[in-house]
Amino acid sequence: MADIVVGIDIGTTKVCTLIGRLKEGNKIETLGRGVAPCSGVKKGVIVDLESTAGSIANSIRQAENMAQLKVESAYINISGAHVDIIKTLNEISISNEDHEVTSHDVERLLFMAGNTEIAQDRQIIDIIPNQYILDGYEEILDPTGMTGVKLALDADVVAGKLTSVQNIVRSIGKSGIKLDGFIVEALATASIALTSDEREIGAILIDIGGGVTDVSIFKKNRLIFYDSIPVGGDHITNDISIGLKIPAHEAEKLKKEYELALTSLINNDQEVSVTDGDTGRKKSVKVSEIVDIIEARVTEIFTLCRDRIADSGIYESLNAGVVLTGGGISYLQGAEQIAGSVFELPAKVANYKAYGITKPEHITSAGIVKHASERSKYSTVKSTTRVQKSEADGRKTGNTGILGKVFEFFRRLF
Repeated sequence: MADIVVGIDIGTTKVCTLIGRLKEGNKIETLGRGVAPCSGVKKGVIVDLESTAGSIANSIRQAENMAQLKVESAYINISGAHVDIIKTLNEISISNEDHEVTSHDVERLLFMAGNTEIAQDRQIIDIIPNQYILDGYEEILDPTGMTGVKLALDADVVAGKLTSVQNIVRSIGKSGIKLDGFIVEALATASIALTSDEREIGAILIDIGGGVTDVSIFKKNRLIFYDSIPVGGDHITNDISIGLKIPAHEAEKLKKEYELALTSLINNDQEVSVTDGDTGRKKSVKVSEIVDIIEARVTEIFTLCRDRIADSGIYESLNAGVVLTGGGISYLQGAEQIAGSVFELPAKVANYKAYGITKPEHITSAGIVKHASERSKYSTVKSTTRVQKSEADGRKTGNTGILGKVFEFFRRLF
């Protein structure tokens, strides 16, 4: 069971847990999954520890029952609203007599990256090695055993907001499991939503949740921009409720029933019976009135994403265009057309089914499993996830990887 990884996606409206492992062809073998409503998170921020912990425990329980495994630890997502990504480059001399790179040399570089100076209200929660450079030769994934004089590590250091990190850790603890480590949400989602070509030639990934939209840019297989906007699919429901003066539950039902983001896609502009929020009486509204409201908010979300990117000063050629994912609005027909118009780039909805995932709500939790598994291939991290088979034999996976030691170091700080 050493290759089993548990990924938990804590969102504004729900918590998703996936127990799985990476198989040949990058397919995810799902052993167990669970989804639980979550009311303890507002706009991506935990506001109620007990409620959030209960949602986490509920989703884990569902996944355990399906997998017939007992989860003892998991990797957790952390979004752009709570992290800074700091680019670092550290170099050492290979001092042993034969100039062979050892695991100790790699470990020294990782800990140098882990000592990067950060703000007092931040805490380093992950180190993402992008490449090792040995005597000027770049793009080395694992230099152990190679010969050289100078070894450098180009890495991204992930620094989380201290309050957010501690609240996530406490919620996980209250749910009854241990934390294996944090996975940056954009990296997890991109590992499923973007192809390797898209990550290489340049793509904007927009992940629309219930209360938060994450926007990230990948180029040359690196995360070069990441931000969060406190607006999501729930705001569309609120807009419909206010605009048509109807109860929120009816607004949500209308949004899901028509699933359109463009009025030009309406085939039958029929009248729909709704309840007036003031009088409680029935009244009629046209489908076009509903879709008008949806179109305005979807356009605003994409415009906010575009403006955040423009404000960052990033001017990269993004030949892969825009990729949409998330349960907030990516299911709406016409959303990709609006995104394409706002960004003046090709746009599409992510194809997650190629990885064996059946529902979009599991993209991030599956991405956590995939991302953690892929990192373990290069011997810098081994899965630390601990599971027991039906509470029986108590056998646990172990961790001897270098980056695993770094994760363990960070966990002691929590």
